[in-house]
Amino acid sequence: MLQQIQWSSFGGSFSYARLILRLARIRSSRSKAEARSFPARSLACQPVQAPRSEPSGYICLVAAGCMVLMGYDASVFNSVQNSDSWHAYFDNPDSYMLGLMNTVYTVGGIITGWFFAGPLADYAGRRWAMGIGCFITVIATFMQCFPPANHAVPVFMAGRVLIGCGQALAIAAGPIYIGEVTPSYIRGLIMAFWQMFYSVGSFVAYWVNYAAGKHKDTLGEWDWKMVVIFQLLLPIIIICQLPFMPESPRWLVQRKRDVEGARKVLQQVRDTDEEIENELATIREAIEYEREALGSGKRAYMTLFKDTSVRKRLLLTFVLNIGQQLTGQGTFNSYSSTIYKKIWTNGDTINLINALNATFGILFTLNATWTVDRFGRKFLLIVGATGMACCMLITALVGLQTPSTAEGAKTEPVGIAIVFLMFLFAFFYKPSWGATVWIYTAEVFPMNVRAQAVGMCSQMQGVANTIFQQFFPIFYEKQGLKSFFFFMTCNVFLVAFVWFLIPETKKVPLEEMDTLFGGTSHVQGGAAILHGRKEGFEDVEHREEVEPTVTGQTPAKV
Repeated sequence: MLQQIQWSSFGGSFSYARLILRLARIRSSRSKAEARSFPARSLACQPVQAPRSEPSGYICLVAAGCMVLMGYDASVFNSVQNSDSWHAYFDNPDSYMLGLMNTVYTVGGIITGWFFAGPLADYAGRRWAMGIGCFITVIATFMQCFPPANHAVPVFMAGRVLIGCGQALAIAAGPIYIGEVTPSYIRGLIMAFWQMFYSVGSFVAYWVNYAAGKHKDTLGEWDWKMVVIFQLLLPIIIICQLPFMPESPRWLVQRKRDVEGARKVLQQVRDTDEEIENELATIREAIEYEREALGSGKRAYMTLFKDTSVRKRLLLTFVLNIGQQLTGQGTFNSYSSTIYKKIWTNGDTINLINALNATFGILFTLNATWTVDRFGRKFLLIVGATGMACCMLITALVGLQTPSTAEGAKTEPVGIAIVFLMFLFAFFYKPSWGATVWIYTAEVFPMNVRAQAVGMCSQMQGVANTIFQQFFPIFYEKQGLKSFFFFMTCNVFLVAFVWFLIPETKKVPLEEMDTLFGGTSHVQGGAAILHGRKEGFEDVEHREEVEPTVTGQTPAKV
């Protein structure tokens, strides 16, 4: 059964990749007309034809696979808590220790994401950052799966810290890579694939856990070890595929000054030579301005806070990434079993509900692939938060208005209604605050600070998630379903925040984001710098030609 789950999940992932590529080809017929909103760069928005969309889709498929690591790990701890052998192996940890084991991995993730993920992606390249993150994940998985019996808890927690470090490196580099490789008119569609792979990771974790739980008498302690060790599969696949993937063309120009290398990469993922040269010129102009006027490397962190336009983008994306956890999704993903245990005592039933939720999550995320570039980022965020607020309101009212059993639990019909509302919540969350926040974060920053900013923003999710996971069990124990009023209020706040403060970035080329956010156009600034150098070079050549004639003349007598 585990083999069936393995092949069906990964086979389904490749089917989704083919579906996304088909959608990209359908949209290509409209791209010229839609590019008129940025006429100066319309060539960069030309359609990607079938011969070159296949390599682009494959490249993004492998990079998006990094998100499976986060989706799997976010679900695996919730899964193994239903295993009696897991509790026995770790000497039946109390609620405080469970909370600590659940959130300790965010410590490594936050530190790595804030201070190391960006510099590594800039120095070594996007591919190396993803590869190192996957390698650390492999080591950490072994530590979690095979901790020595006499030091089980410390080694398991050390593995959790390491897996947080590996995830931080991979999920900071992955969306940057996808955003820099894909053309602007399908960037949102391809980036939706990034969030969908989070759902794929959750899908695999819950179904492997369900299958292992059905055979727990035969597997023994391997009923939870099987869930943990299955995490090895995808990092190894990604590591094996990375040598065959091209590096980001923008990174090649910025770090290596390798224009020819960048041209070769663009030839794999763009359609016409004219489009390639136009985009390459745009990249060079933007990077030249950033290098001369703003700086990079160690100065990138200073630029994040000193440059008004960049600082504005950083604060907005901080709130968006914190908002992703304010919706309540991260908390429900970690403690759905706790909520459902108030209704069902059968662990298999709870595992099945979680697995079905993860399965539908993949389908719900697919909505982003056809809506994010059609209706825009802002529209999806507003509609998603509005829908989630309604779900939270109804769930809280169900908790208030329905009778409880003598033990304080809810009846099964009420439980079915709550499960339906949780599925409806996921329907609104997945394509909006699930997928769109990652898309927005990866596309709004200039090249010289993009890696640092994305690494920091992604870990704001970790900070918020850590806080919520610590207080929610106590909050829910005291308030029950009334605690959902809190998340309803948070979603209403997010609607207002997006409505008034978030600019739309639909189909805006990466190099035009600075103008959109009220900053200096890096493309125009870089073009002026390059033009000035060219004029200076021509002036020097002219003086060298004239000087011999002038010095050879006899000065006129006065």
